[in-house]
Amino acid sequence: MKKNSIAYSLVFMLILSGLLIFVLAFLNKITKPIVDFNSEIELKSKILYIFNVPVDSQEPEKINQAFSDRVEEKDYKGTKYYVLKEAGEEKAYAVPFTGPGLWGTISGYIGVDKDFTKVLGVDFTEQSETPGLGGRISELPYKEQYRDIDISDSEENEFIINKPAPGGNIDAIAGATQTSNFVTDMINKDLKAFIEEGGAK
Repeated sequence: MKKNSIAYSLVFMLILSGLLIFVLAFLNKITKPIVDFNSEIELKSKILYIFNVPVDSQEPEKINQAFSDRVEEKDYKGTKYYVLKEAGEEKAYAVPFTGPGLWGTISGYIGVDKDFTKVLGVDFTEQSETPGLGGRISELPYKEQYRDIDISDSEENEFIINKPAPGGNIDAIAGATQTSNFVTDMINKDLKAFIEEGGAK
């Protein structure tokens, strides 16, 4: 087969493509456990943050230990929610929420005490909002607003309300009103469903 022929070029490309696919598949196989482990640790770290559970360091072993000591995972509508326990008693829940954002899906967990009278914290597991605008929902200044919000007197299950609306308890992100509204809407909807459907039972 001549090197300058079409057949030679085709065979060469097929062999090269096959080799590259094999290498990529091999790399994916050997790195998948590491990627999965890192994703698991990241989620556990977020759940601990929501519950405001202090961890001595950000070493994976420390995060794993703190999570195992205080948090239990349970099933809810095909997904997971998390229970904070103290002395064997349930103290709080990290409830999943998800919905459409401006540019894609936004997902996360909202922390609430066992009596559903106080929001404890929030964190996001997925979002693709505009960096510097809607993407700021993942930054501490926004998330820290969700600490210890009294929802015992919430009307019509509007737990989280953007200011300056009546009863507002969260400052919307400047220049990202739509994203801010998407977040509060999905949190209120999914937290209401969790409470009404007995997700904590």
